[in-house]
Amino acid sequence: MAKRNIRRPTFRSTLIRISAISVVTTLIIAWLFISATSLLSLRQYAEKNLQLLASTVSHSVEAAVVFRDAHAARDTLAQLGRQGQFASAVVTDSDGEELARWAWPEERTQHIDPLGEMVSHWLFPRPVEQPIEHNGQRIGTLTLTGEDSTVTRFVYRSLAVLTLCLLLAALVALLITRRLHRGLVSALQTITGVVHEIRATRQFSRRVPPSAISELYAFGEDFNSLLNEMEKWQRREQQERDSLLQRALRDPLTGLANRAAFTSALDSVLSDAERKLRTALLFMDGDGFKSINDRFGHAAGDEVLQSIASRLSECAGSRQLACRFGGDEFAMILEGLNDEDEVQATIAAIHLRMEEPVVLSSGVALAVRLSIGYAVACQAATAEALMEAADRSMYSEKEKRRPRVA
Repeated sequence: MAKRNIRRPTFRSTLIRISAISVVTTLIIAWLFISATSLLSLRQYAEKNLQLLASTVSHSVEAAVVFRDAHAARDTLAQLGRQGQFASAVVTDSDGEELARWAWPEERTQHIDPLGEMVSHWLFPRPVEQPIEHNGQRIGTLTLTGEDSTVTRFVYRSLAVLTLCLLLAALVALLITRRLHRGLVSALQTITGVVHEIRATRQFSRRVPPSAISELYAFGEDFNSLLNEMEKWQRREQQERDSLLQRALRDPLTGLANRAAFTSALDSVLSDAERKLRTALLFMDGDGFKSINDRFGHAAGDEVLQSIASRLSECAGSRQLACRFGGDEFAMILEGLNDEDEVQATIAAIHLRMEEPVVLSSGVALAVRLSIGYAVACQAATAEALMEAADRSMYSEKEKRRPRVA
């Protein structure tokens, strides 16, 4: 089932979102709490201030009430009301009859917005009644309604300033939080980078650097321990593969390339027309090797084969490929030749090297010679034809001599 390409948020964006939600929620709660506390305090102040104002106005209209001068009382109320001290005022005598009244015109009150009206009703829920006294005797009552426009503007300005301050605080808090998150995000990005690289390259040599955060440090140490185990397993597996490949392509006794490696190398040469023109094949067979096994045993025969293989490897060098087919049969692929003289020179070098006796571990010295035949690759159409030509050449050479063992 195919995986859906779901767009998942990054760890950084998740942290920023969590921080933003936390900061905004906290500031909204703080805004509501501060606003409610401030409005409660403002309400108490407005009520006390209205009571003090009513006491002051009652003294101002005391004389007009004593003399029942409605005009004077109205003028006093209007003079004080226009200063924005209150919204309306009513003066009654001791019998409760209205003596004077003043209030702002209706067109002024019509411009009050719903929020301002709500604030006004909350701050000044009811008018204040203040007795008017003269010589300790109550002569009337003053009913005063608070002026809300000034208070409403003050509330608006205060809430605006409070909101602006909290927004600035939120911005600063988010910037500080983002900076503090940088180390955490960087540490996690480093870990994920190592994991992704290991997944892509299968190279377990990478390590997670130590982190300043305790939990991430512990995670990195555990992860590095796991990588150590994985690296050891990888090296062990590579060694096993190399060993298997070595056993598959190498002769276990002599260490030379075996028949499978020889066939693969020869096919590779013949498939390249340019290389084929400059390649020759040597076939070699030990002279009288059976008599060595019969006289000195198979262990001695193995020593002889190992010595022959060592000398052929020296003659082959790094450019040519020496192989063992089995028994005392050997082969060598010569590449990069300019002419057949170089083939003859290589054969002569092998014969010269083989003239040195093989000294067994028992101290017995044996003279071993090889019959060597060759074929030039450009004269054969296939690998089989080339091998047959080299084999015929070798047996022709063998017929010319007799194996000698000393």
